[in-house]
Amino acid sequence: QVQLVESGGGLVQPGGSLRLSCVGSGSASSMRAMGWYRQAPGKQRELVSLILSGGYANYASSVRGRFTISKENGKSTVYLQMNSLKPEDTAVYYCYAEYGSDTYWGQGTQVTVSS
Repeated sequence: QVQLVESGGGLVQPGGSLRLSCVGSGSASSMRAMGWYRQAPGKQRELVSLILSGGYANYASSVRGRFTISKENGKSTVYLQMNSLKPEDTAVYYCYAEYGSDTYWGQGTQVTVSS
């Protein structure tokens, strides 16, 4: 069973930055994609950003230009650099990974943007 361990959430003021990390226990050679979803209170879980094993990345329109996803080559590790954070970015952020034909989720890390 693959486990995903997230870190880096917290409380930050509007305009601030945070960096999320996710380390997966699965084999990097079988990883097809990793990324981040988020879920705000009363809302559905939504895609934030996803990066494929070959390096192609996509972003939700609401975060494009402010967030940057990256991964470590040869490792099941993905990062999300979040800049210019807004109160509407407040949510639980979940790491997501595809290994072969299976998908996995992390436990989630809270990000709160507030003054």
